[in-house]
Amino acid sequence: MCDYLELYRSSVWRAITGARGQAFLRELIAALDAMPEKRLIAGELIRDGEVCAIGSVGLARGMDLTRIDYEEPRSVGMAFGIARSMAAEIEYVNDGDHEYDTETAEARWRRMRAWAVSNLNETPE
Repeated sequence: MCDYLELYRSSVWRAITGARGQAFLRELIAALDAMPEKRLIAGELIRDGEVCAIGSVGLARGMDLTRIDYEEPRSVGMAFGIARSMAAEIEYVNDGDHEYDTETAEARWRRMRAWAVSNLNETPE
């Protein structure tokens, strides 16, 4: 099990630090900053007009988020042009584990923006 976890973490690291991943993080930060209401949902790309972190990029791109299977990171990765492991990682961080069950939508937005900035190789201007 640990061997696979190490391989998975390596895959996530490569995806996030690669050129495509870095470009997506910059786009994610811009999409989050452009949101009129700084709130994020968990467990879905879009629900009643509200979105998760990845969903914010989809809205900014004008994508039909209802056609993407949020439960399948490969589908999310392909739709957004990022690696499956990066899509899965962002979903996991957005949805949190059980320690964030009582987190507000506004706190989730702040946490996800901070996470994206912390994973940039260079701080955005």
